[in-house]
Order: sequence, then structure tokens, then C-alpha cells
Amino acid sequence: MISFRTIRLLALLAGLGCAGLANASDNPAMDAQVARIDSSWQHIRYQVTDRDEQYRQLDALAQQAAQVVAHYPGRAEPLLWQGIVTSEEAARASVFKQLGLATAARNILEKARSINPNIADGGIKMSLGVLYYRVPGFPIGFGSTAKARAFLEAAIAQDPRGLDNNFFYADFLNSEGQPAKAKTYLLRGLQAPINSARPVWDAGRRAEARALLAKVNARLN
Repeated sequence: MISFRTIRLLALLAGLGCAGLANASDNPAMDAQVARIDSSWQHIRYQVTDRDEQYRQLDALAQQAAQVVAHYPGRAEPLLWQGIVTSEEAARASVFKQLGLATAARNILEKARSINPNIADGGIKMSLGVLYYRVPGFPIGFGSTAKARAFLEAAIAQDPRGLDNNFFYADFLNSEGQPAKAKTYLLRGLQAPINSARPVWDAGRRAEARALLAKVNARLN
């Protein structure tokens, strides 16, 4: 049996964490529907504890996101959130479904990038970067350290202070054996202003960042 690495695409619109939602588009109705997808994702990701129930709810939410995408063709914002939800679904799917869902998420995010790569303070770039470093490489999957680094660094360049951008870049650096550099980005990310518009995500991501910081410090000591 092939065991795929767990693929966990956490909050994209970083703090970005959704600076993308804080930065309203020119379509308030679309923004409201995207915000509802985000709110449901936050609840499932951080407040639903049973993995099977998470998968069930994410599957339903992915279908809702697809409807929003269909309602607003040619817009990157709904596609970004469809990609986020699909990635999260991959993390909780059976081993036989993980790679297929991760590939679908990558394709959705690439479509969003082709429309507008700069929405959500680098959220699309960050999301792709996470997929590329958490999915196994050839011959099992499409993972690529080089692509991951390029996307994550592009996201950091666009939003140097975002909580999500710094957290995921730090996680990548730590996985690449660079804990000292990872610590720098974790500390920077934790200095991001609290996002009162997305309190569930903000508290959850900061807890993850502190947990990673503890692991990094343990490696450095």
C-alpha cells in the first residue's frame, strides 16, 4: 500500500489569513459568498475534531465552493477558496483519494493564478507552495522543492508580514533543515496584527505557529 504524506493546506488568505477577505473586491455579493466559505472552513478546520466528520463537511463545502465558482466565472477569488477547501479535504481523505484531491486543488489554484496571481496578499502563491512541498515528488506525486520555494518566496515578497506566509515559509524551511532561518520567519509572523474579522483562524494559526516555534527551538538547543 502506498502511504502518501499528509497534505494539510491550512488557512490561505493569509493574514493574509485572509487579508484577501479584508481587501474587498469590486463585487460585494461575491465577497459575501466567499466569506461564508471561509467562515465554514475555519469552523471545520479548527472546531470540528472528528476527522471523518471533517471530511464529510469539507466534501459538502467543496461542492458549495464549486457553485460559487460557477456563479462567478473568470474570478480568481472563488477559485482560491475552492482550492483551499479541496486541499483541506485531501488532508482528511483516505490514502487512495489524497493525491487525486491534491492534484485537483493544484489545478484549481493554477487556474486562479492564471486569472490574477496577486489576490489575497499572495494567497494563491502560498497555497501552491504548500502543496508543492507537502505532496510527495516523482514518481508518486507532483511535489517539487524548487517550485515550493519559488512560490513561498513570491508570497513572502508580496506580503512580508502576513501570518500565514511567514508560518508556511518557516515550516518549509524547517523541513529543509534550516531551523534558525525558520525561527526568524515564525517570530515575524507572530508579530502580525490580530485579525479580529477571522478570530477562529487567527487563534488557530497562532497556536500552530507557537507549536512549530517550540519544535524549532528544541532543534536549535
